[in-house]
Amino acid sequence: MVDEFRRAFQQLIDASVATDPRHFPPAVHSVYVLASQIPASERELALEALAPLLSGDHAAPGIIADLSVVAGALVEMGTDPGPTAPEVLTRLRTMGKGAIVFIRAWERTGGGPPPDPDAVTADAEARVATELGPDAPNATMCWWTIRRHGLAARTMLGEATVRALVRRNPSLHAELAAIANQLSELLTEFDEVRALLRMSEATSALVMDRHSQRAFRVLFDGIGDNFQLHTLLADALVGPGGRGLAGDPPDPRWIAAFRDSPSDPAAQTVRGWWNLVAHDGTWVWNEGVPAEIPTVDGEPVLVLDEQPYPRSWNAGRRHPQVRGWLEVESELTREEATLWWKRVAPAEPAIPTDDEGDHTPIPEPVLAVEEPEPGRVRGFLAEEPTAPEPVPAPDPAPVHEPWTEPFPVPPEPAPAPPAPQAPEQHHPRNPEPPTDPAPPPAPSDAPPRTGTPGTGFLPPLPPGVSKSANWGPTWR
Repeated sequence: MVDEFRRAFQQLIDASVATDPRHFPPAVHSVYVLASQIPASERELALEALAPLLSGDHAAPGIIADLSVVAGALVEMGTDPGPTAPEVLTRLRTMGKGAIVFIRAWERTGGGPPPDPDAVTADAEARVATELGPDAPNATMCWWTIRRHGLAARTMLGEATVRALVRRNPSLHAELAAIANQLSELLTEFDEVRALLRMSEATSALVMDRHSQRAFRVLFDGIGDNFQLHTLLADALVGPGGRGLAGDPPDPRWIAAFRDSPSDPAAQTVRGWWNLVAHDGTWVWNEGVPAEIPTVDGEPVLVLDEQPYPRSWNAGRRHPQVRGWLEVESELTREEATLWWKRVAPAEPAIPTDDEGDHTPIPEPVLAVEEPEPGRVRGFLAEEPTAPEPVPAPDPAPVHEPWTEPFPVPPEPAPAPPAPQAPEQHHPRNPEPPTDPAPPPAPSDAPPRTGTPGTGFLPPLPPGVSKSANWGPTWR
């Protein structure tokens, strides 16, 4: 079986480089059929072989988009993304800039919604050419492939190791966030890309319990919203199984649903423990995300206050494909906690009444700050700029100058398929952030998990992959 998979994958690579429509479809089919029947180590070798194709100019843009989706499909089967992850994200940055140039030109040449990326025509390229001139083919090519690059990147960002990689590269994170913020207005796939990038921004917090005056530093990852954070905090802190804070420990079925398991219909409703409050007394809403928690000296600070009224929510992760975890790194000494309490606003009446006089009003939820919007782009196709990109400071978010230089015109790609839109369902293994302690990873050859249809990122590979026309724009 391993030998069959290796042959099929080699045929896929050979057909991609040669733009061979006769051998590419059966190779893709064989790879998909055999991939789930071989050890994860073999799939990892296959992904390593894809990385040079995704990073270079060995294949046409449409083929690179298809191979990105194939890489995402292998990751969804439980394969470590390895070196393909940075290539997929870098390619998204390149093609995303060009796609934004296309939609801005579309807006300036008549407005209205742009064509669906899978339905681009010669008329669309001709329309933006009145604004972009010779850059129009490149920009249109970027828009034509952008959904596939978004699908692949979305799958990669579901992996803890990939989010850690993004955290270590503030420039890449800022540019991907700016691209996702703009493209999510038009393509729903980029809503998830944006959310996963936000998830990568927060992995720790100082948590202070007002009732006991104790304080803890916690580490976490894969937390999609503060409902999940609230519940996992209760598991780590409440009762004898946690750190002994007052309250009823959470139902283990709730915790499983917020870590890595489906929700249990018999334990669907979670009952809250606290009112989450920032250091300045403003409320931290459960509907928000950890990255929005206000910071003190760069550290998110969360105060656990008494609930003003009973709260409840549904057990289950906002991002079912992402495994969540949280653990207490340490408890502050009494002296350290006392110093921190001096920096925290005193408790306010939870729900002030009209006759209480002056009081701090209940605040609005903390809102995420939108990234700056790029303008025209340089180097968004096969040819990347040779000069190193400036690296903005990670905090605050860098402000990018608009890209204004003309586009390089790459060699004309050989005709080739609008791309596979890839297989269903991504279920990552346990996260292993490079510097944060995490639960031990699952065995590398563990079988992929199953789940509810529609919860995965990559749709099934369409029949159109067998048509050579889908390897290149049909309008050219």
